[in-house]
Amino acid sequence: MSGEGDEPVKTICPYCGVGCGISVQRGEEPGDMRFVPWGDAPVNEGRICIKGGAATEVVDHEDRLTDPLIREDGEFREATWEEAYDRVVSELERIREEHGPDAMGFFGSSKTMNEENYLLQKLARRYGTNNVDNCTRMCHASTVWALRTSLGAGAMTNSMADLREEADVFWIQGANPGEQHPIANSQYFRQAVLEGATVIQVDPHANKTTRSFQIEDTDRHMHLQLEPGTDIPLLNVVLKTILERHEEEPDAGWIDEAFVEERTEGFDHLKETLADFDKEAAAEECGVPLEDIELAAEKYAMANNAAIFTGMGMSQHACGVDNVQNEINLALITGNLGRPGTGVNPLRGQNNVQGTCDVGAMPNVLPGYQLVDDDEARASVEEVWGFEIPDEPGLTNVEISHEAGKSIHGLYVMGENPVMSEPDGNRVEERLRELEFMVVQDIFMTETAKFADVILPATTWAERGGTVTNTDRRVQRMRPVEKVHENTEHDLDILMEVGSRLFGEEAFRFEDAEAVFEELRQVCPSYHGMTYDALGEEGIQWPCYEEGDAGDQYLYEESFDTANGLGRIEGVRHQPPAEVPDEEYPLILTTARLEEHYNTGTMSRRSPTLRRQHPENFVDVHPNDAERYGIEDGDTVTLRSRRGEIEVVAHVTEDIKEGSVWTTPHFAAASANRLTNDVLDDRAKIPEYKAAAAEIAVTVDAGGDAEPADD
Repeated sequence: MSGEGDEPVKTICPYCGVGCGISVQRGEEPGDMRFVPWGDAPVNEGRICIKGGAATEVVDHEDRLTDPLIREDGEFREATWEEAYDRVVSELERIREEHGPDAMGFFGSSKTMNEENYLLQKLARRYGTNNVDNCTRMCHASTVWALRTSLGAGAMTNSMADLREEADVFWIQGANPGEQHPIANSQYFRQAVLEGATVIQVDPHANKTTRSFQIEDTDRHMHLQLEPGTDIPLLNVVLKTILERHEEEPDAGWIDEAFVEERTEGFDHLKETLADFDKEAAAEECGVPLEDIELAAEKYAMANNAAIFTGMGMSQHACGVDNVQNEINLALITGNLGRPGTGVNPLRGQNNVQGTCDVGAMPNVLPGYQLVDDDEARASVEEVWGFEIPDEPGLTNVEISHEAGKSIHGLYVMGENPVMSEPDGNRVEERLRELEFMVVQDIFMTETAKFADVILPATTWAERGGTVTNTDRRVQRMRPVEKVHENTEHDLDILMEVGSRLFGEEAFRFEDAEAVFEELRQVCPSYHGMTYDALGEEGIQWPCYEEGDAGDQYLYEESFDTANGLGRIEGVRHQPPAEVPDEEYPLILTTARLEEHYNTGTMSRRSPTLRRQHPENFVDVHPNDAERYGIEDGDTVTLRSRRGEIEVVAHVTEDIKEGSVWTTPHFAAASANRLTNDVLDDRAKIPEYKAAAAEIAVTVDAGGDAEPADD
């Protein structure tokens, strides 16, 4: 706790996955908090972006949920906690008795802490189902799948610090750190560029990353502005170029033969896949000159240390696993893994999306990414928990949503908003109406909460303690400032109460978050060596197997964490998006986030500082498309897909490729996810947010203020 005149509380920014340390000073009145810099914070060294500086603005916002609510006769009424708990527990018991445990779904949250997500997934499994998931399904599920399968762990292979110090080339594909991870970009990546690093950016959209390094007109910067959905053919051009040049110059270092021979498998499969591959035709399909792709291949392969950054532009496709696998292929054949300044590095979008996955809030894995269908792993966790765990993977959150009103009869939602965050949002609303029961645990009346039967008011990030895990695997402690509203409860306390009432067991009672973390350590090998005391203010990067271990800045120095210790190379072939342009919908819609907002805006759109920067949604349109449709910059336009339509302001710009349009998911009044396609990657079950057929037309300016979006 802190008060005016007391020392500020050191905690972690609640927004993106960089894990910046911030300090919060408490004022005289409850909820009166202000940001102050934490000068020697381990990740950001005192720097902060606009979102971090404004984070305290929403802690005591007028829209906060302050009392439990129960729906009666179609309307919400205030209720006591006892009434709310009784209703939740009785409904969960009824659904299990009438339909079985797999009739419930449980949504964890990447905006809550490791301890809370750990307890939620434990509750789901004690209930008898593996139907538990979190929003990584919509962000990096395909990345986690590919990295875990081919290398061993679904996380950044390296750390921001070693990349800054050692990388010679940054290959940034489908990621925009200048916009979405601004402190990582300015503190780490731009510093490396100032020291001479080369940047190769692969993205359909020019953006803040393109411009942030200020080297656009030099030979150290390339922007391969490809057509949406053509990442595989572009990387296959890169890979085939490297294979061809290696045949011509076997001693030039195009391929790390020793690394491939000693530490990988599947190289022959890659060569066979690319044997008849037509580079010229692929480059034309990508919309990028072949010589530019070949030059980029040379810059990457010839670097001493080359690092790949991957983002949702790669993962959010029906071929997302193959997209990331091809990045892994590139790193493996050139030996760019297992040492500083290299690797394949997903930039995670939320402050605890990495940790939420680490602690097992996914349908196919237990804490530490131990597979639920692995008998030995399951038995080791059962020994600690004291109950049997279902041995078949459950449904993902999008699959749960698809089954709502059919095989799924009830839903427990902690801090997530599928109405806004899942694709084809209009259909999501329809399906949620078909549920027999839904409980939502949140801080605001979200778009999803409006369909709930019971709403449990939780506390914000500034009011409770726990741990979060950032994008480069650093586990850090968040510390509470003070509770703002008396009749709200911490997420952890709510879960303990529900679990104890459901199962009548002390196994769901813990003294505090640290006690939950102590149990988590017992069942999560990569966290086993961590304690709250050891985390201190610096945090520890997993894996940390034994107490006293310092953790690892980079992974796979000696071997990969696969069954045979080898990295897996696998050739992949192009799979076009599920929807391609046609006469009715002749454009391709792609989406991304803004620096000043966060996901679908629950917190950021309620922040006066952030709202001033971007008060409403917009769509980027290429000048040639604008001329064809009669669109002027600033016009209000209707953007349509087969699933719905939204009205947005047109920005006419050459940042986007001709034939493509680009918008964001942040705004409830005009969310991109009313338009996006819910077709899934077969393995990772991630939706194809990045490519949908669309049409655009000028409309009459509706005017008026946009409503805050909910997340």
